[in-house]
Amino acid sequence: MTMAAGAPGARAATATKDTSAFWNAGHRPTLIAAFLYFDLAFMVWVLLGPLAPIISKDLGLTPAQKGFMVAVPTLAGAILRLVNGLLVDRIGPKRTGAIGQVIVIAGLSFAWFFGVNSYEGTLAVGVVLGFAGASFAVALPLASRWYPPEHQGKAMGIAGMGNSGTVLASLFAPLLAKAFGWNAVLGLAVIPLAIVFVVYLVMAKDSPSQPAPKPVTAYLTVLKHQDAWWFMLFYGVTFGGFVGLSSSLSIYFTDSFGLTPVIAGYCTAACVFAGSLVRPIGGAVADTIGGIRTLTFVYALAAATLVAISLGTTSLPLALALFLLVMGTLGFGNGAVFQLVPQRFGAEIGIMTGLVGFGGGVGGFYLASSLGLAKQLTGTPQAGFLIFAVLALVALGGLTVVKSRWRATWGTGANGARV
Repeated sequence: MTMAAGAPGARAATATKDTSAFWNAGHRPTLIAAFLYFDLAFMVWVLLGPLAPIISKDLGLTPAQKGFMVAVPTLAGAILRLVNGLLVDRIGPKRTGAIGQVIVIAGLSFAWFFGVNSYEGTLAVGVVLGFAGASFAVALPLASRWYPPEHQGKAMGIAGMGNSGTVLASLFAPLLAKAFGWNAVLGLAVIPLAIVFVVYLVMAKDSPSQPAPKPVTAYLTVLKHQDAWWFMLFYGVTFGGFVGLSSSLSIYFTDSFGLTPVIAGYCTAACVFAGSLVRPIGGAVADTIGGIRTLTFVYALAAATLVAISLGTTSLPLALALFLLVMGTLGFGNGAVFQLVPQRFGAEIGIMTGLVGFGGGVGGFYLASSLGLAKQLTGTPQAGFLIFAVLALVALGGLTVVKSRWRATWGTGANGARV
């Protein structure tokens, strides 16, 4: 007897077949290594965020200084993603990732050994942590180049789910700082980083489709394509919102609700986990219904939620629910953006990952620093949330402008991919 195509058993069999096809399509050890590398790199990239309430009290920082301190790693990571994007296409993602990990491990070891005792010192640490944030431009092409177009959303989503490392920072950094002091946390972070570095060297492998090196100027030709700028804007909102909030929520919860750094870390971890968990789901949904349709929903819901947050509330449960919703929405959008990028710029995925990641980092820097500045100027960070809601609407408008052209040109659904 033949099973009906729409029957539950048939759908389950199809899902199992699709999952099997995905895992057999690429290089599983590299995908796992990319995730672990990205996960631990993100853990330390936002390390100053959950430590900010403790550091600011210890060093007597103003709200603007707190906001800038947690934003510096984001900006440094954005700039260094451009460098990594170039290196990935010239020397390969594995070697580029190894260099970045050595710099971060050495920098944190130096900071822990000699100690950080000033605001300027925290900014210097932030620059070092930027090398960890630049891992984005390595981990995603490292995984992506192993997978065909129809599996790009899933592969990029799984590798990109490494942004869940921010959960680890939010959960454990305040606890360790309370027990050993915040300077000691910088040294303790080196331990898992070193372990993952060894795993990465053993498991990661560059794809056979690694492109031949080109002159540096050749990589910058992608900036002549307006689509590159659109992708930078789109990711500047989704990822920028995600990482900006990841770095700032501990400060927000302690300042607005009087929570201890540890409890604020728990609240932040819950929000970050929501955004990280749904990233691969966003990529998978975009594979199914198209990235454009997925992002349309994302920007509309993110803008509405940010407006609600900007109105302010004295209820911690309500505030937490709104941040859970907006972080989940932005994380979903992160997966959708990178379902589209490899379809448009498959041959330049290394430099495009760097450029798009740069846009995301700039968005995160803006949000984190603007929240601190708004707090200092107006006594509340609410204006910063409202302005970012407007940016989400700008992205929605931009998506509306380009979607017809994209679908009529490169977005033809070739090889099973959808836009």
